[in-house]
Amino acid sequence: MSQMRAMRLHGPGQPLQLEWVSRPEPEVGQVQYRVLACGVCRTDLHVVDGELPSPRLPLVPGHEIVGEITAVGEGVGPLSPGMRIGVPWLGWTCGECEACVAGRENLCAQARFTGYTLDGGYAEYGVADARYCFPLVAEDAQAAAPLLCAGLIGYRTWRLAGGEENRRLGIYGFGAAAHILVQLAVARGQRVYAFTRPGDDAAQAFALRLGAVWAGDADQAPPEPLDAALLFAPVGELVPLALAQVRPGGAVVSGGIHMSDIPAFPYRLLWQERSIKSVANLTRQDGEEFLALAPTVPIRTETRAYPLEQANQALADLREGRLTGAAVLIP
Repeated sequence: MSQMRAMRLHGPGQPLQLEWVSRPEPEVGQVQYRVLACGVCRTDLHVVDGELPSPRLPLVPGHEIVGEITAVGEGVGPLSPGMRIGVPWLGWTCGECEACVAGRENLCAQARFTGYTLDGGYAEYGVADARYCFPLVAEDAQAAAPLLCAGLIGYRTWRLAGGEENRRLGIYGFGAAAHILVQLAVARGQRVYAFTRPGDDAAQAFALRLGAVWAGDADQAPPEPLDAALLFAPVGELVPLALAQVRPGGAVVSGGIHMSDIPAFPYRLLWQERSIKSVANLTRQDGEEFLALAPTVPIRTETRAYPLEQANQALADLREGRLTGAAVLIP
């Protein structure tokens, strides 16, 4: 059996290990793909740092995957070798539970997730359920990789907050998701207010360059009340701060899969029909809509490439806030 290189996690809080492992072969309904690029997502940090429970171990993380199909199993349908695909976080659902039948497969209790309960893209090859892969036409794999989670989750968060109905949009945490979403929001005529870690001048300048009308520290007030606030930083203290800046009837939506505890706050911040929501995972419909929409904006990602064996460095740079845009591993 052919061998490949992979960065694998053997326990929470441990560094990834570069190992030679057997190349996975596609089973019925699966495709095998060669990894062209894999984005490094904050969810990967939550998995590696042990903030998400019960990952598959040993595990190959990574769920912002651009790959080229190299083999297919039986019953795959229209996908064939040589095609370029995107492999996202959502890797499998039961299709039969109440959530799945209602079109909310992102809430399936039996769902499996790429780079968490299924091996992901921090490797040279992978396999995936063909039904959960998105055909891609993007020529630049490195630029496309962040769209597969930062883009998709940002899009779902934006939609849950009201989408184009909001004219004044706050974004807390200006990383990979925010730098994609701000481009969509500005193209839709929205005024974007960017909130960053206190004193993060680089991130604030980055936000302004991408079209935000204001950028400041997370504990500052914007020049006008917000219609909605989107939270991409996993910091619970931001929830009451954002609520304080949202107009009556507005929404605060958290786009993260993990967040530190939300502190107690006075009811007056929630009163007047303000709401707090969370985003869980994504649906295939989200992916189809956003990947069709992205080139029409057009959305252009800013990335920093790392070789596969430097995955731990990429994770560390993300953890310490040393990135603008997104990190991408290139095997």
